[in-house]
Order: sequence, then C-alpha cells, then structure tokens
Amino acid sequence: MHTNSIPPVIAIAAVSGGGKTTITRRLMEKLPHAAALYFDDYTFEDCPEDICEWVENGANYEEWKLAPLARDLQSMLQSQPPPSFVFLDYPFAYLNSALRGYIDLSIFIDTPLDIALARRILRDFSDGSIDEVREDITGYLQDGRMAYAEMLSAVKPNSDLIIDGSLPVDHIVERILDEVEARFKVRVRNDEER
Repeated sequence: MHTNSIPPVIAIAAVSGGGKTTITRRLMEKLPHAAALYFDDYTFEDCPEDICEWVENGANYEEWKLAPLARDLQSMLQSQPPPSFVFLDYPFAYLNSALRGYIDLSIFIDTPLDIALARRILRDFSDGSIDEVREDITGYLQDGRMAYAEMLSAVKPNSDLIIDGSLPVDHIVERILDEVEARFKVRVRNDEER
C-alpha cells in the first residue's frame, strides 16, 4: 500500500505482556512526526468475547470487526500534513482483512511466554491480592496459554520481521529503526543517534 504520499503503516504484534505498547511508545519518542493507534483503546462490537473459546473454535481472525480502527487509520493516512509513519499496536499482523491492505510492515515481538506472563501480572495486578494473582495464573494454565500459543502459531509466521522480545527495549527499538530505514529508504536517525 505504501506510496511516497502515504506514510508507511507498521504493525507491532506480540502476545499480551509481550511489549507492543512499550515498543510503540518508545518508537513514538524516537520519531516525533509519527502517529500511533492502539488496539486496546478500542471497544469492538460483535467480536469474540471469550478469547479462549475463540481459539477453541478455530481462531477465525475475520470474526474481529475492526471497522472503527480501520476508519481511524484511513483518516490518519489522509490527514494533512500526514505523519511520517503510522504505528499500529495491533495483535493480528496481516490476519484480518479490515487492516491487511493498509499494513506495509508487520513486526512480531517474540517474547518468551514466561516473561510475557510475568510482565502482565506485574502490570495488571500491581494493587491486586495474591488470591487474584493465583486465580489469574490458574486461568492461564487451564485455558489462557492456548491463546498465547495461537499467537505464536498464526501471527508470528504472518509477520515480516521477528524480533527477540527478551532483548532490552532500546535494542528492539534500534532493530526496528534499522528495518524502517532499510525497507523504506529513509533516514529516521541522525549519525549521533546510531
């Protein structure tokens, strides 16, 4: 989809706790003329309510009705002046047709599941009780892990670039900036930043 007049759209995917939002925010700091859309900012109607049930039923990515996100992305791409890049903090890579045609580069942050789970617990239960943490881990072991495994088996192979999510955030961001410069033939950093 990328042309010189339309900014490239770069999707950042990972399992929950894998670093999508942290990486996207850090990229926004490095590229001040870029814009970002965050999947978690949206409430989508007529979408799977139970992720584990959705995976058990075959994980049909078209069941996710992403029209509000697609509309906002299209509007952002047509804005004047346009952003230099648009980052999507978005879990599905090219697997949903509502966004597939907009994405120029899909990156999967391949975070080991134990690290992702630990990050998610720290994030979601900072004020929670140990019983809430136990309940969440029990749910993860019984059902939730299969949703993580779905991401690894479907989204990861449908991504253009896979980056080790156990690397420090700054290394991940630098690797993405290297790929952006090479793929889109632009300089996004000056020599002092390299």
